[in-house]
Amino acid sequence: MKDLLKDTLYPAAMLMLLVGAWLAGVYLLHLPPYLLPSPHDVFDRLTGDFGYLMWHSGVTTFISLAGFFLSIVIGIPLAIALVSSKILDRTLMPWLVLSQTFPKVALAPLITVWFGLGMGPKIGVTFLVAFFPVLISSVVGLRSIESEMIELADSMKASRLQKFWKFRLPMALPSIFAGIKVSVAFSIVGAVIAEWVGATQGLGYLLLQANASLDTSLLFAVLICLTVIGVVLYYSVEWLEKMMIPWHATVRLKDRL
Repeated sequence: MKDLLKDTLYPAAMLMLLVGAWLAGVYLLHLPPYLLPSPHDVFDRLTGDFGYLMWHSGVTTFISLAGFFLSIVIGIPLAIALVSSKILDRTLMPWLVLSQTFPKVALAPLITVWFGLGMGPKIGVTFLVAFFPVLISSVVGLRSIESEMIELADSMKASRLQKFWKFRLPMALPSIFAGIKVSVAFSIVGAVIAEWVGATQGLGYLLLQANASLDTSLLFAVLICLTVIGVVLYYSVEWLEKMMIPWHATVRLKDRL
């Protein structure tokens, strides 16, 4: 109970400080609503359009999760393949790195032209944004096993599969989860980018509509929805990390602080 109170007290205090500064800035500087709406206006918009915002939030959350899970399903097995095969690593890794130099905002319209306006292309854009952190962190984690652990496995006459499941993968999990946490945050960005092109639903679509009509109260309401989605997804992954690797130093240290 004490840990839960500590975890919520500091973020709540920071939130109150930010809202207070926001409120003071609006009234002291006499800013018009089209430049910066008051917290009260944004709250009224959130409550007044709650069902409307929740519908679009559900669409964005679905796209984000689909692209995120796809990045895990493809990224981790590909990382295992790259670590297991030097030929595959030398062949694919330069192209994978090169693929990240292309801005995803520029690729989104092209993907839409090729594959249409359905959910598939939007999930594909989200996957492209979220994929690389999972891949790189998994590769780094799988390669970072200490030589002493390999020698221990050899002394126990472990097979190659046993070395992977009992030694290499458990030691790589902290690094893999670090990449997954970055990926889940990037998936929200990817979903918004995807919804900027040819979409009729989703929070990215609402951002474009609010920007075109200078509806800043709607814009702030959408940003709050995106923030809530991102925080919930991130801490969900962090909770899963605690469940799967409670033995790791980073998890135990965080619990003690």
